Amino acid sequence: MTAKTYGQYCGVARALELVGERWALLVIRNLLVGPKRYTDLKNGLPKIPTNVLATRLKELEAAGIVSRRIEPSPSRAIVYELTPYGAALDAVVLELGRWGARSLGELRPGEIADADILVMALRSTFQPAASRAKATYEVRFGEVVVHAIVDRDELAVHAGAAEKPTLVIEAFGPLTPLLDGTVTPAEALADGLVGINGPKTELTRFSQLFRI
Repeated sequence: MTAKTYGQYCGVARALELVGERWALLVIRNLLVGPKRYTDLKNGLPKIPTNVLATRLKELEAAGIVSRRIEPSPSRAIVYELTPYGAALDAVVLELGRWGARSLGELRPGEIADADILVMALRSTFQPAASRAKATYEVRFGEVVVHAIVDRDELAVHAGAAEKPTLVIEAFGPLTPLLDGTVTPAEALADGLVGINGPKTELTRFSQLFRI
């Protein structure tokens, strides 16, 4: 736990003492996607100083939020993962991402969107109330590929290509305008924001299932 305290007997204050330090929630965000090696975390957070990442991991371990284990041979690599206490932050991080997505705007110079970011973005914008059927969406953003499996009101999102996608979406820029309703699916196609392989009706449904 960080030595910085707020001097208040309050759940919000205590939470900020545990995960409010710079980069801490982004480390947790990436670990919510799955266990990571130190190098995986560093690659997913390219602007984090090495000493800061090491410090955050030590603090999160001390707080019982993150644990580490050694993978079996021949790897023997050290892997960081969330404890049950840390995994309970899932809903908090998703809600924070949902709230923050409203202020995304344009992609800033130097900003990245890797697989972990896209996985969490799809999870945070999913609208289960809008789902009535089954579909699999593959989303491609440059070299980054993720897929989302929708089973009525349930969602599973993973990195990598889908086996039999209902629709493949090639994004040539951030999908924010499509997901916040700034542009319609037809406009997104006409303006070259996205390209698709599959029915146009599925792009409409995708924009309804994943909303900012």
